[in-house]
Amino acid sequence: MSADNTTADPATATNSFAFPRHEQTFPTLMPHEIDRMRRFGEVVFFKHGEALFETGKPGPGMFVILSGEVVITQRDGLGHVSPVIDQGPGQFLAEIGQLSGRVALVDGHAEGDVETLLIPPDKLRALLVAEADLGERIMRALILRRVSLIQGGVGGPVLIGPVSLGDMARLQSFLARNGQPHNLLDPATDKDAADLVARYSASRADLPLVVCPDGTVLRNPTETALAMAMGMIGHHGPDKVYDVAVVGSGPAGLATAVYAASEGLSVAVFDSRAYGGQAGASARIENYLGFPTGISGQALAGRAFSQAQKFGAEMLIPVSIKSLDCSKSSGAFELATQCGRFLRARSIVVASGARYRRPEIENLDRFEGRGVWYWASPIEARLCANQDVVLVGGGNSAGQAAVFLSGHARKVYMMIRGGGLGSSMSRYLIERIEATPNIELIFNAEVVGLEGSETLARVRWRSRLGPDVYMLDVRNLFLFVGADPATGWLEGCGVKVDRAGFVLTGVQDGQNGERPVPPLETTVPGVFAVGDVRSGSVKRVGGAIGEGAQVVAALHGFLGDSAKPAL
Repeated sequence: MSADNTTADPATATNSFAFPRHEQTFPTLMPHEIDRMRRFGEVVFFKHGEALFETGKPGPGMFVILSGEVVITQRDGLGHVSPVIDQGPGQFLAEIGQLSGRVALVDGHAEGDVETLLIPPDKLRALLVAEADLGERIMRALILRRVSLIQGGVGGPVLIGPVSLGDMARLQSFLARNGQPHNLLDPATDKDAADLVARYSASRADLPLVVCPDGTVLRNPTETALAMAMGMIGHHGPDKVYDVAVVGSGPAGLATAVYAASEGLSVAVFDSRAYGGQAGASARIENYLGFPTGISGQALAGRAFSQAQKFGAEMLIPVSIKSLDCSKSSGAFELATQCGRFLRARSIVVASGARYRRPEIENLDRFEGRGVWYWASPIEARLCANQDVVLVGGGNSAGQAAVFLSGHARKVYMMIRGGGLGSSMSRYLIERIEATPNIELIFNAEVVGLEGSETLARVRWRSRLGPDVYMLDVRNLFLFVGADPATGWLEGCGVKVDRAGFVLTGVQDGQNGERPVPPLETTVPGVFAVGDVRSGSVKRVGGAIGEGAQVVAALHGFLGDSAKPAL
């Protein structure tokens, strides 16, 4: 891969990217359709060579070309440029990120004088809702364009480091789960990558290096640092008060965002890592209503994420919530983020789900991200191709992961603490596991220790029925042993939890007075809980989505009552 700055040749633009659904990805609008769109935007002119938008800078919205042509190219931080497509009269310029005014992923330059209709993000969302048929075509195109950019092979940040490096997989997984185009370069095989590592005198602890589209180089950054450098996190005014703040963007949080925003409430959604939660890491969900052949957790979450943005929900990901102030001293609930910012909302929906449980295994913390994984995506699957792996767990998530990994690994040793799977796993998964020849079930077993130098090399395990300890030479261990509720940020707010830490709802409490308490409201009026974090919830994707939709009625009731003047 050459590091030379390359100018895209517009004549070859349409050949650089594969668009299997080209007519849907780049439709041409009819004059009467453009006339219907004019009330949502304003006419803007550009001279030859001027930039309509640039990679890494906030996009102004969607452009509809009235006359002239615009050349679209994609570039990365190493100066590699790839032509995407030329667009002319009747076509529009945007992808899904422009629903919220996020940074552009491509460059757009005028080829000759260009006249456009510019529709800013808020007006674009209004257009999609008001013009249903036209909005459907535009929305489909915006989604397909993002998919094409991800699959195009050029653009976005460049991750430089050994492909077997745990932190490489960590950042790649973060970008993939957030739908961000990116590239990988291994300094062992790519001269440009090796030269960059030498230039920055990077030690192994500094890897991977991440080169952002604007040329900024980061050394093994955290997910939040990478997101800030890429402009992934939107900004909100310090004086803005949202109707609803949703903490967590798993199925329950995304459902709340979609239904609340579609009903006119102003919504902010937070998540510490990526949209989709634990469900977003599922290779295939086969028992969700309406998908008889199954759907990946990433695909399901991605659709909901796009829906939430369509209706105007602000997605603040990755942003961790440090604490919640329920005193309402400023007239609203106040959320403190880990980056030192504060946000206010009139109501709160706790959808923070659960954190992966870390069992008592010797040296576990030493190998997390270096052979120990809490999810199984295609990224981790590539790391264990044609190798033996160990997977611990007996629930549905473990079963889905075992079946998925069996298509990549040589052998999957599935260790279960109990003596069977019937009480913890759906029957269809049990039958599939039993029919998969390279999955070996080991019952009444537990992992007790890990060994290796820089990365995991072997696993020590023992039978719970005897004293003997055994060894397995494996480089990857997958842990699916349940999860603990992510409720630490609620401490000191008055929200009561059960003995296991899950949030109690529908409980008559002194803080609620004598008024009826909605089933999903916590012991603090105006704070609701949905999904896996709620005590007594059904731990299923369908149940979480149902609660996320159900809570919106309670939100309307609370917000309506709080807006009434006191008698």
